[in-house]
Amino acid sequence: MDAAITPIMQKHYPVLLKEIISIISPQYGGTFIDCTFGQGGYTKKILEFDKTKVIALDRDPESEKVAFKLEKKFEDRFKFKNTKFSQLKNLKLKNENVRGVIFDLGYSYAQIKDPNKGLSFESIGKLNMQLGLNSFSAEDAINKLDQKELEKIFKFFGDEKDGKYIARNIIKERIKKKIDTQGLVKIIDNSKRRKNFRINNSTKTFQALRIFVNKEISELIYGLINATKILKKDGVLAVVTFHSLEDKIVKYFLKSLSESKSVSRYAPLTEQSETLFDLIKKKPITPNDQELNENPSSRSAKLRYAIKKTDFFDFHTDIDNQFKNLIDIENFGEKL
Repeated sequence: MDAAITPIMQKHYPVLLKEIISIISPQYGGTFIDCTFGQGGYTKKILEFDKTKVIALDRDPESEKVAFKLEKKFEDRFKFKNTKFSQLKNLKLKNENVRGVIFDLGYSYAQIKDPNKGLSFESIGKLNMQLGLNSFSAEDAINKLDQKELEKIFKFFGDEKDGKYIARNIIKERIKKKIDTQGLVKIIDNSKRRKNFRINNSTKTFQALRIFVNKEISELIYGLINATKILKKDGVLAVVTFHSLEDKIVKYFLKSLSESKSVSRYAPLTEQSETLFDLIKKKPITPNDQELNENPSSRSAKLRYAIKKTDFFDFHTDIDNQFKNLIDIENFGEKL
């Protein structure tokens, strides 16, 4: 996943780029992990500083095309892995001085408009929504999950107040025929009790399905945990979110590890501090007026970051338990 892009200009915008660069300070060198490479906006900027190295990840195989060019140009300073960022723990980083880990949880214009991905309610054809390295599609979910499961997905992942009616009508329609993208759009339109003229009727349901299909809740939670483990002392964890559910998870994670005793009691006292993170700003950073004018799609972006206070690897977090109900909903996909 990568930064949101305005469909009018169809240009790549790495959201909050200046702010990210200011926070991670690549001018001092070190290794940086770009967990959502996409079109490479953050990575390209970091590599402008000659003492840096970037290891980039992306689950979308389409990103390899952009990465291949960078690998040729920066052979010794850039590596790309087609993997999920929840798998950060599998990277071999023993000798790497990891100074920053960056997440940009938005979708690129290319992804939204890719007819094979089917992320948009404007798409025609099969429901898909797989970003890469998936085990099931939106078509599987819509045509196989039961009414209560669909209702929970729409409610908790999309905050869709009419999820009950949408789920019920999906069950009725799929008896007649397999539901495709425009078929789902029609069902949603017919199920909405109150029309919202500010956003498309399908926005929340499609968001919910994208989150479910790509297991974005557990991906983010375990991505944050593993990113924190690989960071070195004084390293920065920076995350750009685009909807309230993501922001809630990131906010809780950073806050909980900066306000309570969060490092393992088994760590030698010389290696640990009372808390794992130094939270410089409690409120998120948002795009300024200039960025909003250039890229209106960045309006929902929020950047949160924290600085790691110790090299210690092990720490305690209850984040997976805190959001267990959401992970349980994601696990509906195990039967697909």
